[in-house]
Order: sequence, then C-alpha cells, then structure tokens
Amino acid sequence: MKHLISPLDLTTEELDHLMNIAADIEKNPDKYAHICDRKKIATLFYEPSTRTRLSFETAMLNLGGSVIGFSSADSSSAAKGESVADTIRIISCFADIAAMRHPKEGAALVASLNSGIPVINAGDGGHQHPTQTLTDLHTIRSLKGKLDHMTVGLCGDLKFGRTVHSLINALARYEGIRFVLISPKELRVPSYIREEVLDAKGIPYEEVTSLDNALPNLDLLYMTRVQKERFFNEEEYIRMKDCYILTMDKMALAPKDMLVLHPLPRVNEISVEVDSDPRAVYFKQVQYGVYIRMALIIYLLELEDRIC
Repeated sequence: MKHLISPLDLTTEELDHLMNIAADIEKNPDKYAHICDRKKIATLFYEPSTRTRLSFETAMLNLGGSVIGFSSADSSSAAKGESVADTIRIISCFADIAAMRHPKEGAALVASLNSGIPVINAGDGGHQHPTQTLTDLHTIRSLKGKLDHMTVGLCGDLKFGRTVHSLINALARYEGIRFVLISPKELRVPSYIREEVLDAKGIPYEEVTSLDNALPNLDLLYMTRVQKERFFNEEEYIRMKDCYILTMDKMALAPKDMLVLHPLPRVNEISVEVDSDPRAVYFKQVQYGVYIRMALIIYLLELEDRIC
C-alpha cells in the first residue's frame, strides 16, 4: 500500500507519470468520470483550508467517488482527545483513501503507520505539503514545458512556508535549477533546507532581500504570504507581513515569459492589478491542482487499469 507523505516519496519517473495522467484528464475528463465509482475519500482536516480540502473533494467527485470527513478538529473526536492513530484506524473502516491536514509536523506519517488505507499528507505544520508541490510542478511543466534549467525565485515567508520547503526538495532533483531566495533575514529558509538539500546537492542559490533586483533574472517567481498562524508574536507578524508586495510596477522589471505562482490564499502580497497579467498563473494553479489530485487518487488506489 502506497502513501504520499513527502514529495520525495515519488521518484521523478512517478512524478512524470502522474503529470501525464493529469494532462490527459484535462484533455479527456469524460474518460475518467467513473473510475472511482463506489470509492470514498475521507478528508481529515484538523486546521482550516479552502483550496486543498475542496480540491481533494472535487477531484474525487470528478472521478465518480464520494466524500466523507471533517473540516476542523473541533468537529471531530480530536476535541475529545482521540489520537491521530486511533482516528485513522476508525476512518480505515469507512473510506478507501484519506487526505489529512494537521498542525503538527509528522502527524500524517503517524497516520500512515497506523492506517489500513492510503494516506495523503495535505499539509503538516510547517513541514511538508506534497500535493501543493505536485500542483506547482504540474503547473510549471504544463505552462513552461519543462521542469529543468530554470532560475526560480521564492519570495516571502521562506522560514515557515511548507510549500516552499517541499518545492525546493522537489525541484532540486532536476538538472539546471538555480534558486534565488528572497526574504527578510528573519524569514530565511531554515538551515536544514540549505545544508541538507541545497548545499548537499550542490544546487546554486543566493539569499537576497531585494525583490526588485531579483526579478529581471527569473523564469519563475513563487510568492508566499507571511503566515500569521505560524507566529507566536503579533508584533513580529505585523512588522513582517508587508515586506514584499508584487505590483505592476515590479512586474515591469520581470521577463516577458516569467510565471508568477502562489499557493494561495493571498493577503496583500500580490496586488489585484497583477491578476490581469498573463504571467500571473496562480488561479490556473488551482485548476491544475484538481487534475493532479485526480491522478494521485487513481495512482494510490491502483485503478489505472480502469482507464479506457
């Protein structure tokens, strides 16, 4: 039985395979409309989510399956003190596959070790968010036609941003990738990412504080919000939250074919005027996320033989 806890659980060959399925789903949705007939996904969300939870639910419904689950810890037996291990044992009796979001790092791994069904990590604390990474990779490959030989700018909260950590891990496996890490000193990428991923693999990168200076050299700009829920100090959050705001004036500094991605939700780090720029693809990202999650569900449930 396969689980997805980290993006590194999938080889680059498996990633390519999933993205090929997702691309076919986009072109031929009717072909996939009944692959998950009589199958159920449990969405176990211990913290709030809009895009990720609804994306999983939409993916399963598009495949002909059904959905059970909860959208906050308060509406589950976790409020009574039930452990993650016990919850997933119970859910294994009801569903065929589970997607879990949890504020504690490692919760999805604990679930997978006690589960009778495939578990997908839908975000665990500040640690990993593998299906957002699959979404990012599929968006990039679909719109750029490749996942290698690019300069990737990551901007904003690089310390607590689990989407950033997962994307660095994933893109570091492709040739010719270079990172520009744009953040205030207080929100830099954690040392373990620098040492265990970038330095260990010899991936070229630079840490800078100026978005304006970085923009002319980027193939991709991945914006992130400063996450209030990861801060212990309200004053620190207020001081950091407006560090970087992408405007049309700044976009004028960027190459004509640079893509702007964002895992969403945004607060104010991308001006709404940028939405009309064809380089802004963060809403397309959401749709690509449905396709890749559909492909992942098919893959983990081993239903590829049902594809016509």
